[in-house]
Amino acid sequence: MRRTDRLFDLIQLLRDGRLHKASDLAEKMEVSVRTIYRDMDTLVASGIPVEGERGVGYILRAPVFMPPMAFSQVELEALHLGMALVRQTADAELQEAATRVLAKVNQAMPDPMFVTLDDFGKEVFTAPEIEASFANMPMIRRAVREKLILLIDYTTLDGRRSRRRIRPLQMEFWGRAWTCTAWCEERQDFRVFRIDRINHILVPGEHFVIEPGKALLDYLKRFEAS
Repeated sequence: MRRTDRLFDLIQLLRDGRLHKASDLAEKMEVSVRTIYRDMDTLVASGIPVEGERGVGYILRAPVFMPPMAFSQVELEALHLGMALVRQTADAELQEAATRVLAKVNQAMPDPMFVTLDDFGKEVFTAPEIEASFANMPMIRRAVREKLILLIDYTTLDGRRSRRRIRPLQMEFWGRAWTCTAWCEERQDFRVFRIDRINHILVPGEHFVIEPGKALLDYLKRFEAS
């Protein structure tokens, strides 16, 4: 049995929520106890919520959803390129998440499939506007998720500064810049703000409720009709 298959089977066994001794797992997997110890260390390192220790046993503390992964070489290249883009064009939190995604995929796939992944010819170069967005991106992403009002100090492309109270609805990446589509309470209309031109963000701690005519779907319908 390939190690990848064994790790998958171990997770399936642990899903019953009970404590499993390494000796019992070794017997079911037809491997040594030492191999089970190494496999458990690998599962923990890859982010699987396994708890326990040698001599006591192991238990899965949270649900794990692991659909079978059967990627072709081209699909793997697309995945690695996508993660390379995230690691170059997104903030530190997303960069770290992309690195963890690749680590988990690498753990689950057969080693031979990764031999040529670093040789298929990819390089990502970022514009200064992208790097200038990194400081504000985590807060904006949080505001979109939690529906938080933001107070921003903004500089327009022609150099005018203004302060806005906005309801962030979505972030967009345009290749050379990140933007945030929001409902602007000052203008009582949708506005798209370049994130690298946001000088400062304040979070007053207020939540907004999606209202008819002020939702992202309303903006997208207007955008498509224009």
